Parts: sequence; C-alpha cells; structure tokens
Amino acid sequence: MNKATTHFWKWFLEHKSKLKNLMTLSPKEQKHFLFWLDWHLQFYFPGLEYIIIFPKLKKKKIQLMISAKGNKELFTTVIVLEKSAPSLWDWKFTGLIQPQQDIDDMEAGVDGPYVMQDIVLKTSELQFIPFQYDGEKKIDMVVYLKNFTIYSHNKNLSTLINIIIQDLLGEKSMAENINFVQLAQMPGVENNELIHLYDLQLYIDDINSQRVNNS
Repeated sequence: MNKATTHFWKWFLEHKSKLKNLMTLSPKEQKHFLFWLDWHLQFYFPGLEYIIIFPKLKKKKIQLMISAKGNKELFTTVIVLEKSAPSLWDWKFTGLIQPQQDIDDMEAGVDGPYVMQDIVLKTSELQFIPFQYDGEKKIDMVVYLKNFTIYSHNKNLSTLINIIIQDLLGEKSMAENINFVQLAQMPGVENNELIHLYDLQLYIDDINSQRVNNS
C-alpha cells in the first residue's frame, strides 16, 4: 500500500461511522463529511469520483463505489485503491461502476439512495420520456426528478444520473442505445407519457424487437 492509498483509507476508517449513518445526520453535517471524503479522494488522485449506495436493510453492507468517470486511463488507479481497501463487515468497496439491478425494490420504492457529494437520489423516483428518430438506433431522453430545481446548478447531477442509467443498463447497452440525456423538473400533475426509469431496459428491448420485426 503506497502513501496515497494509506492516507485515503486512514481518513476513511476514522470517519466510517459518520459516513455509515450519513442519512441520519443534519444537512450541514452531511455536507461536511461528504466534502472531506471527496477532498481525500482527490488527494489520492484528481478526477476520481465516489458514490455511496445505502442498502434498504441495516444488516446489508453499504457500498462505496469509486468511479473513473469513464476515463480508461484512470481505471488502474481506481483498481489500486480498491485492492488496498480494508476488510470491513459493514462496507463493500467497488472500483469502477458495475451494472447492478434490483428492479423489485425499485418498483416497491424501497431501493437504496445514491449519494454523490450533496445530491441524494433514488432510481424509483425518476421517470423519463424517450425520443426516437427514423434511422437512428440510439434514443434521446428527458429524465425527470422531483428536486431538479434544487440540484440544477450542481455540476455532479448529470454525472450521477448517467451512473444510475449505467447501473440499470450496463456499460455496453448504455453506449449502444442512449445518445443524449436531458434533465428536467418532475411535473406537478400526473403525466401518462412518463415512464419509470427502472423500466428503461424493457423499453429499449421493446423498440429493438420492433426494429427486428419490421426489417
């Protein structure tokens, strides 16, 4: 373990209890500990990002995911940090964004929140409208969230939305099927055109199946 990884994990171990109970802290305390988590990650290597994923059951592990933001040149740097992580019964450490799905929990609205900096989002609370174009396989889409007006000026919002979509689709499917993602405030009244974001893969499978049948 080199000095940079030692520095990061030393700080993490000293504050892991606060991070574990982050959702019970005041907004001011949350911002404080998330700021310093990011600071120590940037000290290890600039340009990396983290996501904390909280489980719905207290006995399940909390996940700290380190992202290279899609920069292949940083993949090794992330993996080195992951491999040097301490072994803890209540934490899981993941290097690079891995596809993961828990659709049943999302449908029930009991999925764990994503936390990135001072943004907290649940996949179950996000909806979208797709836009298809003749001759184009990839779709554009507008993703709607309740707190867009609060988070709209936060530079990390689009990154976190992309991570959530990648978790749903996997890196390959996202690259093959999604062209552009725009964000917007959730309408105040019910809109029947909106689709739950957790049904995005089903939507893509459906339109790809239609293309095959029509070809």
